[in-house]
Parts: sequence; structure tokens; C-alpha cells
Amino acid sequence: MAKARAIIKRRKAIENIRKITRTMELIATNRFKKALNRATEAAAYTRKIAELVAELGRTDQEVSHPLLIAREPVARSLILVLTSNRGLAGGYNSNVLRAATGRYLDDQTGGIEPKLEVAGKRGIGYYRFRKITPQETYTQFEDKPQYSEVEVLADRYIRMYLTGAIDRLDVAYTEFISSSRQAAVVRTLLPVSGLDLGSQPAAKGAEPALEKAEPLAYEFLPDARSILEEIVPVSLKVRLFKCFLDAAVSEQIARMVAMGGATKNADDLAKSLSRQYNRARQNQITRDLADIVGAAAALE
Repeated sequence: MAKARAIIKRRKAIENIRKITRTMELIATNRFKKALNRATEAAAYTRKIAELVAELGRTDQEVSHPLLIAREPVARSLILVLTSNRGLAGGYNSNVLRAATGRYLDDQTGGIEPKLEVAGKRGIGYYRFRKITPQETYTQFEDKPQYSEVEVLADRYIRMYLTGAIDRLDVAYTEFISSSRQAAVVRTLLPVSGLDLGSQPAAKGAEPALEKAEPLAYEFLPDARSILEEIVPVSLKVRLFKCFLDAAVSEQIARMVAMGGATKNADDLAKSLSRQYNRARQNQITRDLADIVGAAAALE
């Protein structure tokens, strides 16, 4: 009987764990829907800003902007790594950290001095374990990143690029492609370049990219230089904000899938324990009946 009681105790523990994982799955599903709405709304604006910058770059006007100019050779780079503050998200953090660390080591090997900034407690803990000290760390970005917070970062990166403190800005994050597909990528945001929006498809009904079109004729008011001075920094800010939004959506999807899998495993394990308990109980009843029959036969 002791074995049956142990099985019951273990099954109750599994059922309690299942309740927790199921609740976490539902919470992640709710957060995913909200994060997806924000990312979808920002996607169209980000693409239009990028298209505008690309079109302005193809005009016949002799204008430029410091953030559009690539520096060769690159001597100093900055890698911003976007991870989560919480775990239980499957391979979400490990995939991003693998991609970011690969770029970091490649820069070191290539003679580039890389700097590292990390958002998320999981990434901070990982690099502490690797004995790599980030220049800056951030823990305030959750599943609802605010544009005002990201804008502060973007303004600092712009100043660093303009003053020559960095020659390239990379962001390592999980790109949201669709609800069933996300990919850990490292995107270069500085210098700003045309339509480098990753592999995410354009919104339905959007016009195709005009990368190979003829130069467009624009009339600039007040002038092209003033417009570029406004639009190029905004382009960087919205792209960086889009990276944070993609990371938030992908994190919730990863957690939703991980907790869904954990819930299913708990269900399977509870069913297996129920079968074991039934067999153990049946064996116990059979032994008790055998003892009774044996005792009755001995009394005859």
C-alpha cells in the first residue's frame, strides 16, 4: 500500500505543476496578442519610413547625412543584445545569446573593438557567467516596451556614432516573422541603410520595394538637407523600437509554446501515474484476497 500512496502523492504534485504551467500558458497567450497588435501597428510605419529614406537617397539632390555614411574600416562596434527578464521560454534566450556572442567573437577576431550592452536579466546572467562585462545593462524593458524609453537609447547611440565612439551598431534579437516562425538575428542599424528590414514581409496591400527603380523627382520644402536631418534619426528610432517589439512578441510565443508543451507533458505523466496506481491497487487487492482465501482454507 505504501507504493500506491507514493504514486498518489506524486500524481498530486504533477497536477499542481500542471495548473501552474497552464496558467502561465494562458498569461503568455494574452500578452502575445497584445504585443502582436503593437508590433503589427508599428510594422507599417517602420516600413514607410525606411522606404522614404531609400527614395530620398535615390534622388538627384546632392545631399547626405552622417548616419547614412558607412565607415571603412570599422574600428569600434556596439552590440545591443535583447533578452528576457524571465525564463521558462524554451530556447528563446539561448538562440539570441548564441547569435550575439558569435558576432562579438567575430569582431574580436577581425580586429574590431566590440562593446556590449545587454537588455534582460537572462542575458546579463549569461555574460556574467562568461566573464564578459557589458558596457551597460537594462532590466526595465518587459513585454510592453515604450517608445520614449527606446528613444533615449537611440539618441545616445546617435551621439556615439556622430562623435566616432562607435563605427557600427548591431542589435541581436529574435525577429518576429509570423506566429509560427521567429528567428534569432543580428541586424546592423547604424549606419542607416535603405530597406534593411529583415525577412519580415510587407503588410498586405503594401507597394513593392523600389530598390532598383529610377531616381524619383522630389520637390523639397524647405530643403532636402533639413528633411534628411529630421527623417534619418526618426528612421533609426523606429527601427530600434521595432526590434524591441519583435523581441517582446517572440518571447511570449516562446513562453506560450514552452508552457503548452510542459502542460501536455504533465497531462501525459499524470495519466501514466494513474495507470501505475491502478495496477498497484489491483495487485494489493489481489494479494489481500489471496491472504483471505488462504486463511479460510487453513481454518477448514
